[in-house]
Amino acid sequence: MTDSASSAAPTGRDYSKTLFLPKTEFPMRAGLPTREPLLLERWARNDLYGRIRRDAAGRPKFVLHDGPPYANGNIHIGHALNKILKDVIVRSQGALGHDANYVPGWDCHGLPIEWKIEEQYRAKGKNKDEVPVLEFRKECRAFAAQWLDVQREEFQRLGVTGDWGHPYSTMAYPAEAAIAAELMKFAVSGQLYRGSKPVMWSVVEKTALAEAEVEYEDHVSDTIFCAFRLREGAPAALGEARVVIWTTTPWTIPGNRAVAYSKRIAYGLYRVTAAPEENWAKPGETYILADALAEQVFKAARVEAFERVADVAPDLLAGTRLHHPLSGHVPGYDFVVPLLDGDHVTDDAGTGFVHTAPGHGREDFELWMANGRALAQAGIETRIPYTVDADGAYTQEAPGFTGKLVLTHKGEKGDANKALIAALTEAGALIARGMLRHSYPHSWRSKKPVIFRNTPQWFIALDKPVDALGNRTLREVALQGIEDTEWVPPQGKNRINGMVGNRPDWVVSRQRAWGVPITVFVRKGTSEVLRDERVNARIAQAFAQEGADAWFSDEAAARFLAPEHDPADYEKVTDVLDVWFDSGSTHAFVLDDPDSFPGLSGVTRIRDGGRDRVMYLEGSDQHRGWFQSSLLESAGTRGRAPYDIVLTHGFVLDGKGEKMSKSRGNVVAPQSVIKESGADILRLWVAASDYADDLRIGPEIVKTFAETYRKLRNSLRWMLGSLAHRVPGDDVALAEMPELERLILHRLAELDREIREAYRSYDTKRVVALLNGFMTGDLSAFYFDVRKDALYCDPISSVTRRAALQVIDETFRRVTIWLAPILAFTAEEAWLDRYPSEDGSVHLQTLPETPESWRDPALAERWQKIRRVRRVVTGALEIERAAKRIGASLEASPTVFVAEADLRAALDGVDFAEVCITSSIDVLPGEGPAEAFRLDEVKGVAVVPGLAQGRKCARSWRVSPEVGADPAYPDVTPRDAQALREWDAAHPDASAA
Repeated sequence: MTDSASSAAPTGRDYSKTLFLPKTEFPMRAGLPTREPLLLERWARNDLYGRIRRDAAGRPKFVLHDGPPYANGNIHIGHALNKILKDVIVRSQGALGHDANYVPGWDCHGLPIEWKIEEQYRAKGKNKDEVPVLEFRKECRAFAAQWLDVQREEFQRLGVTGDWGHPYSTMAYPAEAAIAAELMKFAVSGQLYRGSKPVMWSVVEKTALAEAEVEYEDHVSDTIFCAFRLREGAPAALGEARVVIWTTTPWTIPGNRAVAYSKRIAYGLYRVTAAPEENWAKPGETYILADALAEQVFKAARVEAFERVADVAPDLLAGTRLHHPLSGHVPGYDFVVPLLDGDHVTDDAGTGFVHTAPGHGREDFELWMANGRALAQAGIETRIPYTVDADGAYTQEAPGFTGKLVLTHKGEKGDANKALIAALTEAGALIARGMLRHSYPHSWRSKKPVIFRNTPQWFIALDKPVDALGNRTLREVALQGIEDTEWVPPQGKNRINGMVGNRPDWVVSRQRAWGVPITVFVRKGTSEVLRDERVNARIAQAFAQEGADAWFSDEAAARFLAPEHDPADYEKVTDVLDVWFDSGSTHAFVLDDPDSFPGLSGVTRIRDGGRDRVMYLEGSDQHRGWFQSSLLESAGTRGRAPYDIVLTHGFVLDGKGEKMSKSRGNVVAPQSVIKESGADILRLWVAASDYADDLRIGPEIVKTFAETYRKLRNSLRWMLGSLAHRVPGDDVALAEMPELERLILHRLAELDREIREAYRSYDTKRVVALLNGFMTGDLSAFYFDVRKDALYCDPISSVTRRAALQVIDETFRRVTIWLAPILAFTAEEAWLDRYPSEDGSVHLQTLPETPESWRDPALAERWQKIRRVRRVVTGALEIERAAKRIGASLEASPTVFVAEADLRAALDGVDFAEVCITSSIDVLPGEGPAEAFRLDEVKGVAVVPGLAQGRKCARSWRVSPEVGADPAYPDVTPRDAQALREWDAAHPDASAA
């Protein structure tokens, strides 16, 4: 019997009306783009989020703290991946019995938003510097608020459930107060300091950048080999030799203050013996070079022949002084350039000597500072010059080049390199030049190159022991926090460990306007930061009531300092905080603020002896971004990590595995996928993918998941249709159930364990694989197929039919709840079709407990064997059907030869014809004839097709010699005759008609 059966008797009676065919209003075509918004309206109307919160009260808490996206544009496919994955995990943790809460949030300060306002200004010919700061900040706030609302709707359309009515925002007044308060904790503990260091600087955006705000792209740089002359007093053995350096940043030469070498490298004295007349490196000139690199250097300098004159022991270099390469040619460079031993110097590339400009590189700076005291005692000026200003132009501290541009305001290469190379050539210091394509830091906002420049900035010290941390350093506390955290996948731990272990002090200042200010006062003429809790309290209180704008008023100093301090004695800092400090502080005003977010308060962390957990979940790039800034902020103020679990996902690529870009035309917008296919298709794609790696999406991939979805939906639909005939309470005891039903109950018990474990370990891909395999393999292609005849045709009283409906009911309930975190809309639609209720929801359910009595491994092992034999029969019937020797499988009566006694024993007592959906079947021992059908993967089973004998039942289409055995129903089998009697008795009016 099939779904399309329409049985009519010769007498004219329509037997199809007596069949229990599926009946449901759950449509085959999902219509998700239309249906999903209606469910969203229902969830909002019924306050689903609030009901989940109330039902979960008192359970262990699982808090997924949202990493705030920037409110500056429509969401993209990466946002969709992130938010859907968060929602799947939150919903699944709730289903596992946790109070799983999610409060969405937004990052509203910083360059992403300020840059947009400046773009609008430039389009209107408006000068930002002429706009009052409070007016500019007001425009930034309005811009962020607008996009926050847009993104909120787009995120909700993905089916993400959370407290959308009360999200957090870093620009909310209480949030700005909390961020400032966190910063002031660092000031009070002594971890905040103002220093002068080289930082990455965006000339285009005119601000310092953190490592997390930089991406590395290919860039073509000028390269030079430059020679430094020895000063008087150099070892006589070196003669007139010159020390050669190689650099990809010629513009940093005015900032050169030293040359680094290494005691681990073998050096030699080399003489040029032959070179073209026009060459910069002339015959007879001598150079000191690393032995491993000499040949490469001379090749770059187009030297035709050279000789090694002598060893140059590293000890000979210690204490040697050099002339700056521009000395004697450009006024202002006649200072001493010392040779300094540096651990960072290698002989892998270059010359074995490293040009050291402490104002333009981290390692340069550290080497200079490490030698500062000794250099000062030797009478060498140790002050680091400011050679490049905020606009990328040389200052007066770069004599001879003032005004030349390293980069233009558009981020393009300026005229500085050209001027420097020309001057070095005239000074006779250049021996070679070239071009190099290499990976170079760019601002991820402007997409333009950045430079390293020495500027006064505010830093948080990582290696300063402080009392507030038990005389430990922030780095030590942060590294312990990493150790205490569960990382998913585990390799994330090594990644962030290396980053935190090697990173420099945290640059927290930005020279911008839209952000939380660095709320400290410095005593004039000193670097002493005011530490007064009374002042700090007034600042925090004002921010909570008025926002951070309070800091930018002209009266701010008097308002916050008086009466304890004279405002004339202090300088108010005007820099704003790195936006990563904002987002890194969110735990302080989201997880720790019971007034603003009561649903997230009262968390007793597992590491503190409690039972609650906090998860952070973002893309893998956040190991150097939000994960790290949150860790450092919390470690510095609370002495521990803010999270218990950190889960990371990859990035989204197109269907070919290439990066998406508008220029390539390969961008997949979530809005387009939702409009055409629905959000549940995106949700299925996210959950089924290996999110630990990069994900791919494209039209064909979407089409594949739409097909997978269709099969899952059809399984739900068939169950709903069959359950229309289920009589509540008409149950069959487990011991009285047929084996096939007990087999499905066993599979449900197995799946219950596996799916719980997969959800516990955030393995959504495994959940999808388990459910897809079960629903399409075990159910649709096997159990449903086998049981259709009994469900449609058996008598009302049939134990088999009643047991099947009972098992389908149990299956539907579990499968729908298991699917709900992933197919949030479809599971809800199916649930409401089965359990109609004005305010019901599958998302209020927890995973149902499964009786242990359902487990029957021995039965499952037996049915594995039965299904192996069935595969051979099914294969044989497919060939018969393709050859048109049979139509439906009920026309067949195959003979099955089973050579293995073990397999034959498994078939004992089983209605194998029913299992194979044939009208009859014979099972015989032996190998079977040579022409029999066989499958290579099922050894010892052979099938000889045959036609069923007898007449075709007018009701069930079985072919049987028993058709007509009951004279009252001459055209059906005895089974169908009994079914008709019971049906007629239950429907006297219909049967009479």
